[in-house]
Amino acid sequence: MFVGTSSRPSGQESTASPRGFSRAFGQIAPGAAVSLVVLESASGFLPGDPLISILTPLRLIILFGLVGLLFDGARGGTFRTRLDIPIAVLVLAAVIATVFGGGTSPPLRGLLTQVAVYYLIVGLRRRQPGSWRAAAVLALASVSMAGAVAFSQATNGTPTGFCRRGLLGDADCAPGLLIRSIGTFANPNTLAAFLVLLAPIATVAVTLFAERSTRTSVMILAGGMGYGAVLTTFSRAGYIAAAAGILVLVMARLLIPRLSRSQVHLATGVGVSGLASVGLLIAIGSRAGNALGVRGQAWEAAIDVALSNPLGVGLQRAGEVIDARAPGDVEFSHVHNLWLNWLVEAGFLGLVGITAITVVGVVTAARLARDSSPTGAACLSALTAFLLMSVLDHPANLERIAMMFWLVLALTMGEAPVRWRGESKAAGSPVKPERPAPSPVPGRLAPGRPRTHPGQRPRPAQLPSPEPDPIAETRPVPRVRDGSRGSAPARPVRAKRPEPGADLPRPRPTDRRDIPPRPRS
Repeated sequence: MFVGTSSRPSGQESTASPRGFSRAFGQIAPGAAVSLVVLESASGFLPGDPLISILTPLRLIILFGLVGLLFDGARGGTFRTRLDIPIAVLVLAAVIATVFGGGTSPPLRGLLTQVAVYYLIVGLRRRQPGSWRAAAVLALASVSMAGAVAFSQATNGTPTGFCRRGLLGDADCAPGLLIRSIGTFANPNTLAAFLVLLAPIATVAVTLFAERSTRTSVMILAGGMGYGAVLTTFSRAGYIAAAAGILVLVMARLLIPRLSRSQVHLATGVGVSGLASVGLLIAIGSRAGNALGVRGQAWEAAIDVALSNPLGVGLQRAGEVIDARAPGDVEFSHVHNLWLNWLVEAGFLGLVGITAITVVGVVTAARLARDSSPTGAACLSALTAFLLMSVLDHPANLERIAMMFWLVLALTMGEAPVRWRGESKAAGSPVKPERPAPSPVPGRLAPGRPRTHPGQRPRPAQLPSPEPDPIAETRPVPRVRDGSRGSAPARPVRAKRPEPGADLPRPRPTDRRDIPPRPRS
C-alpha cells in the first residue's frame, strides 16, 4: 500500500543489491512507522517505559520511519510546510516555559515527539503521493476498533466509571443510570475527540472502491462505528462537534468546490472569527462569577495565572496550578480550553504559536476542499469538529489524541504547496507524465486515445488545405485556344454508387444449352 514499484534490468540485480535494499527500506519503513503510530493512538498497545534512556518504543518507531525517508531520497525541501514558523514559535515557547517557568523535561520531549510525527507524515505524503489511501484505510481500521469497543460497553452495560442521568445530566454512577462508553480510552470525552478526528478521514476510503456493496460497507464502518459511537459517550461537546463535522464534510464535498476563491476566503474568515468571538465570550464570561459553572472557574483562574506568569508555568502543569487558585473541591487536569491551556503552560508566545497553527490549518484545508480534494474536505471536517470541541475541553492534553491532531495537520500540509502563492504543486511531490490514463473498464477507451475499433482500418491523415497564394490570385487568367477566358478548375466527378449485387460474382454456366447463340453477321 505504501510501497512503490520500480523496474530494473535483470543483469543489474547482483551489482545493485545494496542500493535496491536501501530503496526498499526507504519505501517500507515510513509507511510501517505511520501505521504503528496510528494503531498505537487507537489502542495504546505500546508500553510507555523507555528502552534506552529516553528512547521509548514509540520514539524508536518514529526514528525508524524518519531514517527510512532519508533512504528514500527525502531532503530538507521535502519537509517544508506552511506551519514551519508557527511550530518553531510553539517549540520555542515550550522550551522557555520549561527553563524559566519551572516545567519538567518529559512533557517537552512529548511535544517534540508529536512534531516528529508531523514531519514523518509530511515526508511520507510528499515522497509517496498515493499514501493518502493508506491513511484512509488506517483511519477506518482505528475508528472501527475504538467504535466497536464503545458499542460493546454500551450494549453489555460494562461499568466504565462515567454515567449520565437522563440524556446529558451529570451524576455519579448508580444502578439505573446511563453508562458512558470510553472505548479504548480512559475518558468518554477523549474517545469522542478521537472519533471526530478520524471519522472524516475514514470516509475517504469510500473513494477507493467502485463496487456499490463495498462502498456501502465502508460507509457503515466509517459513519456507524465513527459518528455512531460518539452517541454512546453522552459527551455534550462531542455531540456538537460531530454534528458540525458532518455538516462541514457534506458542504466541503458538495458546496465549497462551486464557490470562488473570494467566497471561500469569506466563509473561512467567518469561521475563524466565530472561534475568536467564542474565545472573547469565554474571557468575558470567566469574569461573571459562576455563570459558566466549573469551566468558568477554570477559565478565570487561567487568565489570572497567565497575567502573573507571561512566560508560562511549564507543560502539563496547568492542572495543578489551576487547582491552587480555583475555588471548590473540583480537581482539574487542564483548563478545558485548548488555547487557554497553552496560554497558561507556554505563555503568550505559546498562545501565538497554537493560534497560528490552528488558523493556518483550517485555511489550508478549506483551500484544498475548494480544489475538490477529498483529503482536504475530510481534514477540514476533522479540524472544525476537533477545534470546536476544544473550545469547551482540551482532549489534546492526552498524547494519543495530540498525535492524531498532528496527523490531520500533516495530511493537510503534505498536500498543500509550501508557499501561499506562486506554486501549483507541493514541494517534493513528483511530476506525473502527461500520458493517457489506463482504461478503468476492459474494452472501454481511455481519455486521449484514438476512438477506433481494433478491426477498423486506419483512415489516411487529412492534409491541411493550402493557404491561398495572394500573388497567384493577382495574375491574369490565361486565354485558351477558343478565345474564352479560363475558368475555375472543374470539380472532381463523383463516382456513381454501384447497384446492389453488381459486385457479386455471376454463376458460371455449366450446360451448353444455357449459353446464348452467337449473332450471325
